[in-house]
Amino acid sequence: MIRVMKIPLVVLPLLVALSSPFASAADAGLPRSTPEEQGISSAAVRAFIEAADQQIDTLHSFMLVRHGHVIAEAWWAPESAEKPHVMWSLSKSFTSTAVGLAVAEGKIALDDPVLKFFPGEAPGDPNEHLKAMRVRDLLSMSGGHEVEPKFDLAAGPTVRGFLEHPVTHAPGSFFRYNSPGSYLLSAIVTKATGQTVLDYLKPRLFEPLGIRNPEWGNTAEGYSFGGYGLFLRTEDIAKFGQLYLQKGRWDDRPILSEAWVEEATRKQVENAKAPSGRTSDWQQGYGFQFWRCQHGAFRGDGRDGQICLVMPGQDAVIAITAQTGQMQTELDLVWEHLLPAFGDGPLPKNEAELAKLRQVSAGLIAHPAKKG
Repeated sequence: MIRVMKIPLVVLPLLVALSSPFASAADAGLPRSTPEEQGISSAAVRAFIEAADQQIDTLHSFMLVRHGHVIAEAWWAPESAEKPHVMWSLSKSFTSTAVGLAVAEGKIALDDPVLKFFPGEAPGDPNEHLKAMRVRDLLSMSGGHEVEPKFDLAAGPTVRGFLEHPVTHAPGSFFRYNSPGSYLLSAIVTKATGQTVLDYLKPRLFEPLGIRNPEWGNTAEGYSFGGYGLFLRTEDIAKFGQLYLQKGRWDDRPILSEAWVEEATRKQVENAKAPSGRTSDWQQGYGFQFWRCQHGAFRGDGRDGQICLVMPGQDAVIAITAQTGQMQTELDLVWEHLLPAFGDGPLPKNEAELAKLRQVSAGLIAHPAKKG
């Protein structure tokens, strides 16, 4: 098994739960139900888990939420419900959320020039493309770079390294996946608010959702990594997806504006078409650090198979952690086994199939994909 790279973390003291106005939410997980009660058969969910276990090297966890209820959850040993997992680039969707909150507070505008936040770090003679680069261009991975700036993964990108990299396209006109651009968003949040993205999100996102002890390292410049580096539990991923499914509301309180959720998750830019002619889930367009998917869904995702899949048409969220290069297979299995199984209303109880699902879910062990 490939070892996951450890990213330096700044571990912060635990917050006292009673200091938060959302203390009661912080003590509770998502409500639980059965698949049949929420309109999908236990047999279909079991078929997905068994197929994923058979075909994917290597899954770590899976959680399915329907109508706001967890109806299936599984961990491949030695992973567990309380064990934080590296998010890799799924972190980007959380950085985007911090930008959305700062926009709502009037601290950042989407059309702010990037150079506005870094007057002492810009090149002496920036070209017109760099001067035209806006916050929204960073969010949509269309800042104008032909290639992603190189950076050291453990140390993180640098602001100067990003700003000095050639900007060859007009901002907003060319999609290029760009983790240093996400880091710039993290730095912009800190410049605008005086807090790292982690600290800024704690009272505004993590505490209201009951996400306990999120971990996110900083670079030597003092900014959260932004494009990667966040560690969360599987249920935390599911809660984040549920917040976006609920258009920014949680426990009937507005956490994010509905307008932000709409902008962040709609197609902002086109991305490359699959050369084979097959349209995969990486060619459906890109939002504000969220990917569009087939079947009207959207997702945040990260290296090695971390997925937060939101399916508005089915009122469902799927959280997956993994250590795999088979990310399209993860989604294909959702489309094959789960998508067609969602019904409009509750199904009759099926205790026998529910017992089989629970038995399979309890006996999973992380392993390379089985052959034959």
